[in-house]
Amino acid sequence: MDNKDQYAYWLACVKGCTRRVQKRLFGVCAGAEEVYRLNQRQLEKIPGLLPKDVISIVESKKNWDIQGAYEQLAQAGISFTSLEKADYPLKLRELSDAPFGLFYRGRLPAPDEFRVAVVGARMCSEYGRTVARQLARELAAHDVAVVSGMAQGIDAAGHRGALDSGGDTYAVFGCGVDLCYPRYHKQLYSDIMQHGGLLSEYPPGTNPLPAYFPQRNRIISALSDVVA
Repeated sequence: MDNKDQYAYWLACVKGCTRRVQKRLFGVCAGAEEVYRLNQRQLEKIPGLLPKDVISIVESKKNWDIQGAYEQLAQAGISFTSLEKADYPLKLRELSDAPFGLFYRGRLPAPDEFRVAVVGARMCSEYGRTVARQLARELAAHDVAVVSGMAQGIDAAGHRGALDSGGDTYAVFGCGVDLCYPRYHKQLYSDIMQHGGLLSEYPPGTNPLPAYFPQRNRIISALSDVVA
C-alpha cells in the first residue's frame, strides 16, 4: 500500500470538496498528502477557495484516522484509485470534470479492452429489454465489454446479456459501491463483481440521490468507446 493512497482516500471523502475545490487545491499542492498537511491559515491563502471550503477541509481532519480509515475500506472489500495513480482509467482521466477518486469492487476496466455502453429507459417494453440483452450478448461474444448503470430495464438487460456470453461488464453507481441499488439486483450485483467491476465516484455509504445519477452518466460515457 502506497501511503499517498491514504491521503487521496481522505480527500475523496471530504464533504463538499468538489472538482472546483480540488482544482484550486492542486493549483498550489502537488497531491492530496500536501493538501492534508496545510493548516487553516495556509488554506485561506489559496486563491478561489471559499470560507466554507476551508472549513470543510479543516473539519474533515479532526476525527479522520488516515491509516485506520484506509484499512477499514480494504476490510470492507472495496478498492480505491485516484488521479494520482497509474491504474486510474485513461479514458476517464480525459474528462474535464473527472472524479478525483474512484471506488470499486471487482476490478477496473482493462486499458486495452473495447467497451460499449448499453443504457436506456428503466420503464422499458419487453421488446426493448429483449433487444438490449441480445445486443449485449452478441457484443460480449466478440470480446466487447458492456458498461451500464445496473438500473432496472435496459441497463440490467445489458449487463445480463454480457454475462450470458461470459463477457465482462461494468456498472457505474449513483451511490456508494457498498450499496446494491436497486436492492432486488443482489444477484446481478454479485455477478458483475465477479465478471467485471462495480464503480462509483461516491464514498461508501453514500445513499442514491436523484442528482447523482445524471452525474454518473458522464462516467459511463467516458469509459465507453461507443454508446448504444
